[in-house]
Amino acid sequence: MDFISEQKFLLVSPKKIRPLASLAKKLTPIRAIDVLPFSGKKASEPLVKVIKSAVANARVKGVSEESLTFKEIRISEGPSLKRGRPVSRGRWHPFIRRMSHIRVILETKEEPKEVKKEKEEIEVKKEEK
Repeated sequence: MDFISEQKFLLVSPKKIRPLASLAKKLTPIRAIDVLPFSGKKASEPLVKVIKSAVANARVKGVSEESLTFKEIRISEGPSLKRGRPVSRGRWHPFIRRMSHIRVILETKEEPKEVKKEKEEIEVKKEEK
């Protein structure tokens, strides 16, 4: 079962988030939540929030946190804002404020216990008929 969480239009460059995402992919989600804030990067805060949201989505469905792993962490580029700085002789030096989209997908190896019970009940009803 997959659990998805997204953060869109984040005003941090994808170039700054991608190294943190590759670090987090190697860890479990709970371990990533503990480790990322100490990476010394500003971009770790929104990434941790998205991971926490995906873990909370799994918890609502009745899945234990220990059975979760990362299926995908995608950092894609969002729209960019064109800005500039005035310089001498009436000129303008442009720069681009880049945005990013974060998408975290968690998967579990086990099915939730509640879902198994429902499947068993349906099978029992079919056998009775």
